Amino acid sequence: MDLKELTVNALGQNKRAALLLVGGAGVAVLGFGLGYKYLRKPEKVVRVGVVSQLLIYPLKSGRAVSVALAECQEMGLKFGELQDRHWLVVTEDGHMVTGRQEPRLVLVSLTCEGGHLCLNGPNMEELRFSIKQPDNPVINCRVFGDDIQGRDCGDKASCWLTHYLGAEKTFRLVHFEPQMKARRSVEIEPLFPQYEKVAYPDVGPVMLLSESSVKDLSSKLENDVTVERFRTNIVISDCEAFEEDSWEEIQIGSVRLQRVMSCGRCVFTTVDPETGIITRKEPLETLKSYRLCKPSEKHIYKSSPLFGQLHTVKKTGILQVGDVVYKISR
Repeated sequence: MDLKELTVNALGQNKRAALLLVGGAGVAVLGFGLGYKYLRKPEKVVRVGVVSQLLIYPLKSGRAVSVALAECQEMGLKFGELQDRHWLVVTEDGHMVTGRQEPRLVLVSLTCEGGHLCLNGPNMEELRFSIKQPDNPVINCRVFGDDIQGRDCGDKASCWLTHYLGAEKTFRLVHFEPQMKARRSVEIEPLFPQYEKVAYPDVGPVMLLSESSVKDLSSKLENDVTVERFRTNIVISDCEAFEEDSWEEIQIGSVRLQRVMSCGRCVFTTVDPETGIITRKEPLETLKSYRLCKPSEKHIYKSSPLFGQLHTVKKTGILQVGDVVYKISR
């Protein structure tokens, strides 16, 4: 066999090998694609309710602002300049003040008009002041033992709150700004993902509760309660009581929410949002009679009754009253 024939034979063998290799790779890719298709189960979308209310609490422990539409951001709901739990009352040394210590805070409303914030409360003259006060000092604050900052809102706001609360000590109002270091939810509750951040909420950016759950509780009480008592952001109608406990992932409009844990309730639920009076009894005692956690979850919730669900924001977007709520499963 001469050199020419050897060369032709070698090329022929390499061609067959190449074809075998390409064919084998094609089968492997096809097999992987089919495997991925069947391993990754398609999403099942089931209608479970409708958004009946959207509530933003700009001032922690303050009165709710009811809106028809809100931006759902990673750190919670936003409407115009008002962001959920981005303002906080503190003592002079920076420790947070909530409705647990000062129940009448629930009657204070913080709203926004034309670039100015408006503070209102019973028997108080409205106070208007600029949202942005860059020359004011930044205060180091403590929220549930965590360090966080807040821009002081000025002496007029401080005098207004101090006079309203009628205490001998001085109170100040602070605002969390975007450039400030947020608190990490996972350091408060280990069930939250590492990346989750909040400003002044207790632990999570979004709380959800159904109307039916509130009605179920009211049916066991001498006096009815409303959703405002539980300081939820998203209120759902057209579902059964406590059905929201089983919604691990939901879609509302373009927004995708992931359930993290139930909301363990405390003495703050005994503050009447219409009177600012704290009883330290109901509805907390009734909730404890039928809404305690499973024994296996006691290390998480301890003796707190569960009412409402805490969510993280997987996909931001716009929420509107009337939006259909879909449960996502795979």
